[in-house]
Amino acid sequence: MTVTKSERIERERAVAEAIHSAEMEGLTVSEAAVSDSAAYVAGKIDSAELVARARARYKLD
Repeated sequence: MTVTKSERIERERAVAEAIHSAEMEGLTVSEAAVSDSAAYVAGKIDSAELVARARARYKLD
């Protein structure tokens, strides 16, 4: 999957906001979540895969 420069910027912003929000709630973002988020920003995975990985990590399915 290829993402445009503007899509990458938007993904970076969304990821940064999500991490900040979690940290403001007193949570710690795992290295696995950071790694998955980086793959999403880079366009290696889409948002559905990002969510699926998080749900699997925390056994939500």
